[in-house]
Amino acid sequence: MDIKVRVISGVVVLDLSGSIDVNSANLVEVVGQCIRDGYMDVLCNFEEVESIDYMGISVLAIAYKEIINAEGRMKILNIPMHLRNLLSITGMDKSLEIYNNEDLAISSFKEDKIIETIKKKQLRRRFKRLPIDIKVELKAKNPRTPGCYNVDILNLSGIGAYIFGCDKFTLGDEVILKFKMPPQMEDMQLEAKVVWISDKQIQLPLSPGIGVAFHNIDTQTQEKLVEFIERNLSLMIEEDK
Repeated sequence: MDIKVRVISGVVVLDLSGSIDVNSANLVEVVGQCIRDGYMDVLCNFEEVESIDYMGISVLAIAYKEIINAEGRMKILNIPMHLRNLLSITGMDKSLEIYNNEDLAISSFKEDKIIETIKKKQLRRRFKRLPIDIKVELKAKNPRTPGCYNVDILNLSGIGAYIFGCDKFTLGDEVILKFKMPPQMEDMQLEAKVVWISDKQIQLPLSPGIGVAFHNIDTQTQEKLVEFIERNLSLMIEEDK
């Protein structure tokens, strides 16, 4: 398979020709080079592709995973119908957006970024952070890992928390938080994953400490957290007046 590379409005267009098969590892190599060069949006033009076998589908899946792992996006352009049917059979058409017009495909990357920015702003507005001091018990889901007891939640949102006084965990560890939420001192138990660890050389006042992101949290519990945070933020604003 031959690959020609073009760049349009920050999007790398890969003009593919020939057959995508077991000998098409160059697609993965080119995509990897795009990532290293800082290009995260890749559009694969299939107009001159004659065939794809199941090994070729695997190559395409690996290239797609490379892009996704780098928080980029890959889309498909001008794929013939008989090849599109193969993507449908393998389920890849559910992951890869397919376009018949290059201008529309290029524009879609820009639209994605606009939508993503809007969603991030909405998320920040939705999940405000509350500075607070609540005692929390932190247990590992893996019983062989020691937990942290009588440590403090210093920052709480509807999607996560910062916990001070704990140095028992590493990035990616799954934990269970148990604490009582005022004013009714309601028992709360939340599953979370460690996503950040304070660096004592740079962030000494925050050490030892970890940031966790809640997961498997049900809507009712999340709404309860959001209401608690909103109520207390409002009280803090009133006190500052």
